[in-house]
Amino acid sequence: MHLKRRTLLTGALAGLVPGTVGRVSAASRRVFPEGFLWGAATAAYQVEGNNTNSDTWALEHADPTTFTEVSGDAANSFQLWPRDLDLVATLGLDTYRFSLEWARIEPARGQFSVAMLDHYKRIIEGCHARDITPVVTFNHFTTPIWFAANGGWSSPEAVDLFARFCEMAARHLADGMAVATTLNEPNLVGMLEVALPGGRGKQLMGPDKAMSEAVARRLGVDLFLAGNPIYVPDRHVVQANLIAGHKAGRAAIKSVRGDLPVGVSLAINDDQAIAGGEPLRDSMRRELYDPWLETARDDDFLGVQNYYRAVWGPDGKVPIPDDAIVNSSGSEIYAASLAGAVRYAYSRCPRPVFVTEHGVATDDDAQRAAFIPAALRALYGVMQEGIPLKGYLHWSLLDNYEWFHGYGPRYGLCDVDRTSFARTPKPSAHVLGALARANAV
Repeated sequence: MHLKRRTLLTGALAGLVPGTVGRVSAASRRVFPEGFLWGAATAAYQVEGNNTNSDTWALEHADPTTFTEVSGDAANSFQLWPRDLDLVATLGLDTYRFSLEWARIEPARGQFSVAMLDHYKRIIEGCHARDITPVVTFNHFTTPIWFAANGGWSSPEAVDLFARFCEMAARHLADGMAVATTLNEPNLVGMLEVALPGGRGKQLMGPDKAMSEAVARRLGVDLFLAGNPIYVPDRHVVQANLIAGHKAGRAAIKSVRGDLPVGVSLAINDDQAIAGGEPLRDSMRRELYDPWLETARDDDFLGVQNYYRAVWGPDGKVPIPDDAIVNSSGSEIYAASLAGAVRYAYSRCPRPVFVTEHGVATDDDAQRAAFIPAALRALYGVMQEGIPLKGYLHWSLLDNYEWFHGYGPRYGLCDVDRTSFARTPKPSAHVLGALARANAV
């Protein structure tokens, strides 16, 4: 089963070409192509708990800190990952995206933990035992404390350090992976000041800088630069190193297993323009997305992650409509944004597209239950245009730790009790599961 799965997935990526996907077999249904992957995503730091060697743990416990609360046990998925995989299978999904926690695998520079590599190997094996496709992200934002204390992605050593980690992890784990991504949303690093909705990035710039400086003083270093910062001293250096790091990481993984599909997951808004707003929209696209979309042309696929649309006018972003449906933070819920983001991404990077994250933060699960099929109907229309799509992964399987927002935003298909860690599927989980079983919307 393992070899058959690998062959099918590699073949599916190679065979996703315009004109071969999205054919409808029944007039009343939008049927997705055979082999389309349906699943949910998590990230190690946000669900595992007690990642004490990670840069984010240091920031949570800094004085001052921008984090509303500490991660603590999170969803206790470090222990309860079998329960998470059982959820995926029971809901009718066939794919699970999770990440490796670099700080667990390399807790000190050059010191690699076989025990932790074996931990993630057991998760991969658990996926195969349940006939779940494992999609593995090598680095989902967080880096080891020692890496951040070395200047993080601003350091001249960053690229080689990341490539070494990718090679070591791949040698232990790549054989069981079905799909791999090197980095999660690296195009946002140093850009959150402008990318976060509602001007929140600019508001947090000063406090984020103060928090990082507090950790640097405690550790006795000049710069502590975490993997997912708002304040970045020189974003051009960091972005250049991240692009080089992706290329080096991809090469390292491929050197271990050449047939493993490898890509990168990018955060892409659905950027629209009203009359006169086209120059600003296009300028933002060139800055936020285009260098990475150019880089990803050499990948096996492109991971697209979308949560928002942004409407640009001649003076900047246009306020959301008064009658807009909004999420728990007041941002617009706009289901068609995923299709728009995929459409633009493919226009700049004509590679097979994998939706590696898409979701909505809301306390009203009825919003999520309506949002998922609406977004997928629009996504199906994109496939009808000839854009090759590999699969759809919803963020997230679980309500989890959303960085400096803490446990407030609820993105999960499943509720998690903060004391017992009991997982309870929401109605939206069954909506997505039914679509996955039908392979249609």
